[in-house]
Amino acid sequence: MKGTEAQHEHRWLQQLVGDWSFQGEAKMDPGKPADTFEGAESVRAVGQLWIIAEGQGEMCGGSARTVMTLGFNSQSRRFVGTFIASMMAHLWIYNGQLDGNILTLDTEGPDHTGKMVKFRDVIELQSADRRTLTSHTLGDDGEWRKFMEATYLRRK
Repeated sequence: MKGTEAQHEHRWLQQLVGDWSFQGEAKMDPGKPADTFEGAESVRAVGQLWIIAEGQGEMCGGSARTVMTLGFNSQSRRFVGTFIASMMAHLWIYNGQLDGNILTLDTEGPDHTGKMVKFRDVIELQSADRRTLTSHTLGDDGEWRKFMEATYLRRK
């Protein structure tokens, strides 16, 4: 079987490879103050087509670990991936698209009440050494609401 040739989208993902520190805040429950968090993330390549991002830090009042996988499906022309976190029992499955330096990943999962809703994670590569991740949920009114934002800085 012939391997898949890396395309522009695969090469875009490779820009995320490296060691990063992050800090941010999340407002999980309406009416409660935002939680702050910080930690480190290591992103490694799986060949030229996939990346795995492993994070660890202080989140939600304790230590947490996260794992994100991302790739690009050349047939569907969509980004695909998954996300898991040590404080959640849900496997988040991503389907997304790239617009310039902004990767928008759509998924579905439980909100703070347990109701299944649509979510959107947006990764913006602001420079070779800085990126942001914002998370949004789709409200009953059809509007996307940001509930989490983190800034990642490449560690030298």
